[in-house]
Amino acid sequence: MAQDHQHDGAVAADAMVAEVDTGARNATGFQGKLIIAICIIWSLFQLYIASKLPGMMAQLTGISDFANVVGQARYIHLAFAMSLAIFAFPMFRTSPRDRIPLYDWGLLALGVSACLYLVFFRYQIADRPGLWTNTDIIMSAIGMVVLMICVYRALGLPLVIIAGAFVAFAFFGGYSEWVREITNYGGASLSKALGHYWMQTEGVFGVALGVSTSMIFLFVLFGALLDRAGGGNWFIKVAIALLGALRGGPAKASVLSSMMTGMISGSSIANTVTTGTFTIPLMKRIGFPAEKAGAVEVASSTNGQLTPPVMGAAAFLMVEYVNIPYIDVVKHAFLPAVISYIALLYIVHLEALKMQMQGLKKAGRHIGPIMILVLFLTGFIALGALTFLMIGIRSVLEPIVGDSIYIAVALVAAMYIGLLFVASKYPDVAMDDPNAPLEAPRLTPTLLGGAYYALPIFILVWNLMVKTESLDRLSPALSAFWATIFMIVVAVTHRPIKAFFRGETALNTAFSVGWQDFVQGLIMGARNMIGIGVATGAAGIIVGTISLTGAHQVIGQVIEVISGGNLIVLLLLVAVLSLILGMGLPTTANYIVVSSLMAPVIVGVGAQAGLVVPLIAVHMFVFYFGILADDTPPVGLAAYAAAAISRGDPIKTGVQGFAYDIRTALLPFMFIFNTDLLLIDVSLGKAVMVFFVALIAMLIFAAATQGYFIAKSKRWESAALLFIAFMLFRPDFFLDQVSEKYKTATGPEAVQIVGTQPEGALIRFMVEGPDFDTGENRRTTVTMVYPGGDPSAAMSDNGLAVLEEEGKLLLEEPFPGTPYFGQLGTEYDYYGDQPVVISQVQVENERLPKELFFIPALLLLAGLMFIQSRRATQPAF
Repeated sequence: MAQDHQHDGAVAADAMVAEVDTGARNATGFQGKLIIAICIIWSLFQLYIASKLPGMMAQLTGISDFANVVGQARYIHLAFAMSLAIFAFPMFRTSPRDRIPLYDWGLLALGVSACLYLVFFRYQIADRPGLWTNTDIIMSAIGMVVLMICVYRALGLPLVIIAGAFVAFAFFGGYSEWVREITNYGGASLSKALGHYWMQTEGVFGVALGVSTSMIFLFVLFGALLDRAGGGNWFIKVAIALLGALRGGPAKASVLSSMMTGMISGSSIANTVTTGTFTIPLMKRIGFPAEKAGAVEVASSTNGQLTPPVMGAAAFLMVEYVNIPYIDVVKHAFLPAVISYIALLYIVHLEALKMQMQGLKKAGRHIGPIMILVLFLTGFIALGALTFLMIGIRSVLEPIVGDSIYIAVALVAAMYIGLLFVASKYPDVAMDDPNAPLEAPRLTPTLLGGAYYALPIFILVWNLMVKTESLDRLSPALSAFWATIFMIVVAVTHRPIKAFFRGETALNTAFSVGWQDFVQGLIMGARNMIGIGVATGAAGIIVGTISLTGAHQVIGQVIEVISGGNLIVLLLLVAVLSLILGMGLPTTANYIVVSSLMAPVIVGVGAQAGLVVPLIAVHMFVFYFGILADDTPPVGLAAYAAAAISRGDPIKTGVQGFAYDIRTALLPFMFIFNTDLLLIDVSLGKAVMVFFVALIAMLIFAAATQGYFIAKSKRWESAALLFIAFMLFRPDFFLDQVSEKYKTATGPEAVQIVGTQPEGALIRFMVEGPDFDTGENRRTTVTMVYPGGDPSAAMSDNGLAVLEEEGKLLLEEPFPGTPYFGQLGTEYDYYGDQPVVISQVQVENERLPKELFFIPALLLLAGLMFIQSRRATQPAF
C-alpha cells in the first residue's frame, strides 16, 4: 500500500511538472509526432545558430540567408516558443489533452505569421524606421495578443495581468498630470506603442529574449541531455553514497544531490521532482515527518538556481543588465551559494539530532564527517591539478600544433575513453527503488561508475573560467555550445563503448538506447524552454514600457516615499515585492520586472544615505528573493510538487521550507552591507578568511533559528547566537560605533585631503543640488579611485571638475562620456538658482581592523558551547 501511495505521489508530481514546465497536453498520432518534431527542430536550430555552420554554409552555397538567419534568431526563437506553448499547453481546463483543437491551429498560424513577418520583410521595415504601415500595426497587434495567450497558457494569469498593466500605462499614463510631472511622458499613440513593442528590439524582442535565444536555451539543452543520459541519477547516487550513512543521511543527500542537479537545471519544480522522487521516501523511512521531508527537498531544490556554474536563467540576464562577464556573475554568486547549502546541511543535521535519527546502513568502511570533508577538498584539488595539467600539456604541444582545436579534442577524447574504461569495471549507475531495504551504496563503485558524467561539466567550466596567455575564455553561449556538443557524444556513445569494454555483443542495442537518449534530450530541452521563451518575450513588454514611458520613475518614487528614504525599509519592501510577484511569475520574469523597476531606486537611495551599493549586489538581492518565492506559501509550486510525493500538506510543507530558507533570505541583506561576501575587490587570502567567517556565522544563525546547537537552546542562548552571527557578518557595525570610518573635509580643504591619499585610494564625494525634475535639494554619493598626481586634475578627468567660490566647491556639469554623467549629469539642474556643490569629501580613517571584533564573538561562542555541552545528551555529530 505504501508503495502504491508513493507511486501515485511520483505520478502526481510528474504531472505537475508537465502542467507547469513542459506542457500537459499529450497528443497522439500525427499531432503528437508534430509536437515532437517541432521540439527537435527547435533544439537543432539553436545548435545551428550557435555553431560556425551558418557562415560555412553561406560560403559554400553562396546563399547569404544561411548566415542571415542568425541575425533573425530572436524572431524564430519566439515563433518556436509560441508554437509549442499553443500545442503543448491546453488553453482551458476543459480543453482536450489528447489532441490539438481547431482554434489552436488558427492561433498557431497567427502567432508564427506575426513573428516571421519581421523576418521576411526585414529590409522593407529597415527602410522606414518608425514610419509604421497599417500592416505593421495589424501584425504587431496580432503578435502581442497571441503572445499574451501563450503566456497565460504556459505560465498562468499573473504575468499577463502585470504586462497588461504596463501596456495600459503606455496608452493611458499620459493622461495623468502626476505622471507627466514625474516622467514628462505625454502618452503614446497605438502606432507608436505597438511599433515600439513589436517592430523594434526595444520591447518583446529586446535584451531578455536575446539572452534566451543566445545563451539560456543552450544551457537548458545541456542540462536536459545530461539528465537524460543518466547524469541526474549519478548525482543522486553519489550523494547517497557519500552522506547516506551519516545521521539523517538521506536528508543530507537530498541537499547535496539537489545542489548538483541544480547546477544543470534551471527549474525548482523539476529539480524537486527529479531528486525528491528518490530522497523524500528515504527521509520519511528514517523518521522525518512528511512535511519536513518535503520541506528539505524544496529548500534544497529552490537554492539549486543559485549554484554556479549553471545558475537559473535570470543569471544570464545579469550579464546584459549589469554589463559584466558571466565569469564575474559566477564569482559573485559562488560564496553565498556554498555557504547557503552548507548551512542547510547543518539545519538537516540539527533536525536529525532533535529527532535522534540515524543514517542508512552501508556496506564497507564507514565514512565520517572529517573524511567526507577531506574527500571534498581532495576533489577540488584534483580538479585544479587536472586543469593545470591540461594547460601544461597544451603549452608543450602548442609550438607543434599551434592554435589547432584538434589537440584539445584528442585530450578530451582520451580522458573520456579512459573514464569509460574504468566505469565499465563497475555496474551501471541506475536509480534504486526507494522502497527497497534501507542501505546506502558504496562510494567507490558509484563514483567511478559514472565519473565520465562530470567531464562535460568540466568542459563547460573550463571554457567559462580558464584564461592563460594563449587561451581566452569563451563566451557563455560558446561554452555551452561546446559542452552540449560533447554531451551529445556522451549520450550517444557511453553505453555502446562500455558494452564493448565489457565484451558484450549487443552493441547495436546499446547504441539505439543512446540515440533515444539524445533525441529525448532534444525534446526535453525544447519543452523546458517553452515557459522561459514566452516569459522573456512578455518581460520585454515591461522593459519596453519603461524605456518608452519612464514608468520606473513613477513606481520608484512611490516606493521611495513609502520607505521614507530608509534603505533597510526599501530593501524589505523590494524583498516582499519579489516574493509576492514570484508566487505567480517564473523566476526569470520576476527578476526582470523587479530589477528593472527597483535596482536604480535601491542604488539611488543607498547613495543618498551615503552607502554606495554595487549594482551586482542589488541584482543578486532581487535574484535571491525571486527564487525564494518558489517555496513561499500559499502558492509555492515547488512545495506542492514535494507534497505530492511526500503525501504531506502543501501549505505546511511550504511554511517549513521557507523556515529552512530563512538563512538564504538573510544573505542578500548581508551582502548589500558587506560586499566582501560577493568577493568584490578582495584578495585570495581575504576571500578564504571571508568564506570561513561567513560560514561560521551562517551555521550559528541556522542553530539560532532551529533552537538547537549542542543541546536544545534556551531563549537567551538563541538570542546570543543571533548576536554572535551578526557580529561575525557585520564587524564593521561595531567598529563604527567606537571609531569614525571616514575623515571628512569640506570646501577647499576637500581637494587638499584628496591629494594626501595614496594612489588607488577610494575617495567618496557627497554631491548636493537641485533635482532636475523637481527642483528640490537632492543628495547622492559617488566614489572615485584616486589615480595619484594633482587632485584637481584627477577629479576633472573623472568628470568632477569644481570651481571654488565663497568657500564652496561648485560642481561643473559633467560632459557626456565621463564616468558620472549618467549619475550626476542628468539628475541635477546645473543652471538653477542654487548651485550643485560637492558638500563633503570623505577618505578612510586609519583605524583598527574590523576583524578584531571576531575575537569577542568567538569567545562568546566558546562560552555558549561550554554551557550547552553540559546539557548535551548525544554527540554533536
